Amino acid sequence: MLRISRKLLIYLSSGAAHKPIRRSAMEDGAQPVFTFGIIADIQYADIEDGLNFLKTRKRFYRNGVQLLRNATRRWEEQRVRCVLQLGDIIDGFNKSRDASQQALDTVIREFEKSSADVHHVWGNHEFYNFCRETLLASPLNSAARAGSGSDLIADDIYAYEFSPAPGFRFVLLDSYDVSLIGREENSEKYKRSVKLLQEHNNNPDLNHPPVVYGLEQRFVKFNGGFSREQLLWFDEVLTLADQKQERVTVFSHLPVHPNATDPICLAWNYEAVLSMLCSHKSVVCFMAGHDHDGGYHIDESGVHHITLEGVIETCPDSNAFGTVYVYEDQMVLKGNGRISDKVLKYPSGKHL
Repeated sequence: MLRISRKLLIYLSSGAAHKPIRRSAMEDGAQPVFTFGIIADIQYADIEDGLNFLKTRKRFYRNGVQLLRNATRRWEEQRVRCVLQLGDIIDGFNKSRDASQQALDTVIREFEKSSADVHHVWGNHEFYNFCRETLLASPLNSAARAGSGSDLIADDIYAYEFSPAPGFRFVLLDSYDVSLIGREENSEKYKRSVKLLQEHNNNPDLNHPPVVYGLEQRFVKFNGGFSREQLLWFDEVLTLADQKQERVTVFSHLPVHPNATDPICLAWNYEAVLSMLCSHKSVVCFMAGHDHDGGYHIDESGVHHITLEGVIETCPDSNAFGTVYVYEDQMVLKGNGRISDKVLKYPSGKHL
């Protein structure tokens, strides 16, 4: 709330508040161009409730399926165009119980009850359960089912883009492209990741953050980053979207803005992504998971950064999913349970 208040004060003092207010398409009664569902960090496992890594929060492992069922029923009623699942679909505890495939099948069956296309982002728990090769051959490779224009940029990078409606583009990023948990130990990206972490984190267990406070805490094993190859591809996608005058929403498991998440959940090279988002007029929103507390920030260029609250730490009598109504001049997030409503005006300096 403090960050939002400061931004509001700056806005008021700038004189921008006195400019004429143009009515939005939604206020004029216009129908949305399309709608889509959003959900993050289900982390299903057929085990008793437990606690998070720091032993400070309760986790409801079995209940994730019921909350997903609530979401898919609502999305079906709302006739959403597609659903974005932002990673950590099942929990890492499944691996030690030899239940990874069974758990995945259980959750996928719930998603299949919806007629909407589901696009899956990969998080750290995907890699706790499966190797990258297995994921590419699994139902979690939604690029393989999305059709023309959604091919992966490389055989070993899970990032792709597609257009849900004319004038709009969605981009899914691989935030574990450079990481320890998403790469084979003999790979160059794994070796680079080890070197990077050891430069910033001297703990014997690299899942524990560095002793120092602040943004350095992001250098932990359960995070990752984006390779130069992926960033170059991302820049090309956004450049083309600029030329086509499209509105772009980006999806990732890891957040990339420090004000939209706890530093311990931030992507390693978040600055590179932020710089790219600000330099392209087509980008309007960045959506992520990973931080189960959620978060929100609108950056200096007007891009909205939304971190979705996680299903795994949502009480059984609540919910944690949203529906996004996309208009020509804004998006409206209608939240359920822990997720609050938000009106996401497109950046004024980025009108196309």
